Amino acid sequence: MDLQLYAMTCGWLTMPMQTMIGGEEGNIKIPIPSYLIRHPKGTMLFDTGMSLKAQQDPAGFLGDASAFIQVNFANDEDIQSRLQQMDVDVRDIDMVINSHLHFDHAGGNAFIPDARILVQKDEWDAAHEPDFIESFAYNPEEYDLGQDMMLINGALDLFGDGSVNLVPTPGHTPGHQSLFIKTRKRQILLAGDACYLRRTLEEMKLPALVHDADQMLKSLRALKELEAKGAEIFYGHDPEFWSTVPQAPVRVL
Repeated sequence: MDLQLYAMTCGWLTMPMQTMIGGEEGNIKIPIPSYLIRHPKGTMLFDTGMSLKAQQDPAGFLGDASAFIQVNFANDEDIQSRLQQMDVDVRDIDMVINSHLHFDHAGGNAFIPDARILVQKDEWDAAHEPDFIESFAYNPEEYDLGQDMMLINGALDLFGDGSVNLVPTPGHTPGHQSLFIKTRKRQILLAGDACYLRRTLEEMKLPALVHDADQMLKSLRALKELEAKGAEIFYGHDPEFWSTVPQAPVRVL
């Protein structure tokens, strides 16, 4: 079996445009992506979307943030339903790679109880800091579930063949990571929140709120270097770009 990549939409969020690019006005409706990757040595997810709590009681789930964020999350858009639509059993998932542990990227981890969770150690540590947990974006009840954990320190060639690589891209959060996929024909960088939109990379414009602006700019420059070498950047929440991405069960790769 060659490497396979599938893209899934696990709901949408509507929020102020300035959360994507600082200083912008108006709102933007953004997709919540998750990816299924099949490799001869393992099947994995990159990010798991939101939990059912966001679907069932979005105002209660978001708390004060519900004043400026609207959840658009249908009954069949959670990660478990998306996998079922592909005839994939959650027990077939060997690993979950979380770009970071915010609610729209790790909220579906509970659906995959038997998988090993791969996250940067800096992210795991930050996601247990009281100051971060006080914000709505981190909630240990969504990711500290007693699952088998693999805490990563830096870059990692996951299978030792150069095809699936964890790439540290901090800035959005202390331990954000992206996923670099390389085959004989294509190179794809699943950016996560290291790069929200195409404009983020083209204009090097950061969101209004960011953990570390200098780190995020450094990560964006690293993405630009990969792009210059032929990598396709899959932006984290770009609705225009996302409309061009084949959706499962159609393969991206």
